[in-house]
Amino acid sequence: MSDGLHDGVAALVLAAGASRRLGTPKQLLDYRGGTLLDATLATVRAAGFEQVVVALGGAADQVRDRLDLGDLDVVVNPDFADGCATSIRSGLDHVHPAMHGLVLLLGDQPGVTVDAIVALVAGSRCHEVGVCSYDDGLGHPLWFDRSMWETLRGLHGDKAVWKLVDAGEAGADVVRVQVPGAVPRDVDTWEDYQALLREAE
Repeated sequence: MSDGLHDGVAALVLAAGASRRLGTPKQLLDYRGGTLLDATLATVRAAGFEQVVVALGGAADQVRDRLDLGDLDVVVNPDFADGCATSIRSGLDHVHPAMHGLVLLLGDQPGVTVDAIVALVAGSRCHEVGVCSYDDGLGHPLWFDRSMWETLRGLHGDKAVWKLVDAGEAGADVVRVQVPGAVPRDVDTWEDYQALLREAE
């Protein structure tokens, strides 16, 4: 399953959102002949991780009915309404003890490429935290060394993970890995979805 680059590295895909602003489960939106989450997971599978954990919450039963998740480690987060940090905690509980690194990805961000993931892992392995530095700003995916996992468990809310990235300004071990192109679009609103479809064309 691994090509060597990702030996000992797990992916955690956050796909537990309730899609309140969108009004329909965004994980199941039509996208390129499948669903939005299908597209993200196809990229993650192609990247060659040793383990892939997917955190579900909102519409978990529907997602399991529609998607083939048999080769992945699926966790259902009952506290998903309290923010992404709860899904990170739930996912970490299922990461194999042999894993020494974690790549955090968003399930509604299908524009992330295998090349971006490979660059992030290669550039972050000797650091506690890694972030993709795109042409127009910082974005997912993010890298976390095992030494940071207990810190991740202590986070709260939706954007708390970015506090660890911002800590690099204060001298923490955070590396910015250059990735060409714009920050990949994620889908929070119907307008985001329509823009994503236009980009896909």
